Amino acid sequence: MSAEKPAPSLAELRQEIDRIDEAMHRLLMERGTIIDRLIASKKASKTGIASAFRPGREASMMKALAERHDGLLPLDTVEGIWRVIIGTFTYVQSNYSVHADISGGDAPMRDSARFHFGFTVPYMTHPSAAAVIEAVASSGGDLGIFRLDQGATSGAWWRTLADRDRPKVIARLPFIERPDHPAGTPVFVISKPLVDAAVRDVVLYAAQFERWHRGANEALVRLGGEVVASAADAHGLSELIAVPGHVEPAQLHETLTKAGASLAQLAEVGSHAERFHVK
Repeated sequence: MSAEKPAPSLAELRQEIDRIDEAMHRLLMERGTIIDRLIASKKASKTGIASAFRPGREASMMKALAERHDGLLPLDTVEGIWRVIIGTFTYVQSNYSVHADISGGDAPMRDSARFHFGFTVPYMTHPSAAAVIEAVASSGGDLGIFRLDQGATSGAWWRTLADRDRPKVIARLPFIERPDHPAGTPVFVISKPLVDAAVRDVVLYAAQFERWHRGANEALVRLGGEVVASAADAHGLSELIAVPGHVEPAQLHETLTKAGASLAQLAEVGSHAERFHVK
């Protein structure tokens, strides 16, 4: 009968950790060489600057990460590491800044920006969502973030996203939602319009109503949608509406009209990936 193999010593276990650390570092450097080739390929094909942002791919990567994660290392840590890797390598491809609306406080927005984009990407603060939108609109390819729960005093900021060439919502953070998320403040991410990188699990519309009917809320829920924000002004009631990507604008218009709402305008203002929840 063979003797049991002796337990590894502390020195041997530390050597294993050092080996793994070195392997991870080498893999990151290898990822960097691939990104370098990607940059060269984009320059050769004259691909636009905003194409560095791939919100659909990022959401898919984060979902896969959460699904396969196991062991004692907290998911918060793993997600944070991957977000820094993704955000930093995107910055290497195409330098950008993150503009944040801090009207509801700087700390939660700074936490969200640093957790999701890392410390390499410049962080710029602004007094309102409208100011963030204008900063992104006038930039070469920056991102903007602002809270979903702006409140009525912020006005119908989503209306300024309606024109074709204006910035659009490209993501909703966090990608992975769970209780006690370290950067759990729900925020929208905007950029200049993405041609081929946008994900359309959820589509957002700026809707202007001459008259609203409470039955429209129920009709919207039946479509799988919701009113994200609303504000009244001299033109009537303006709402930011989110619906599943398979719902066509004509279907949304007809549903709201039949429910008694008098819809004056409906314009798409962005889209994002479906939220992925972890218990």
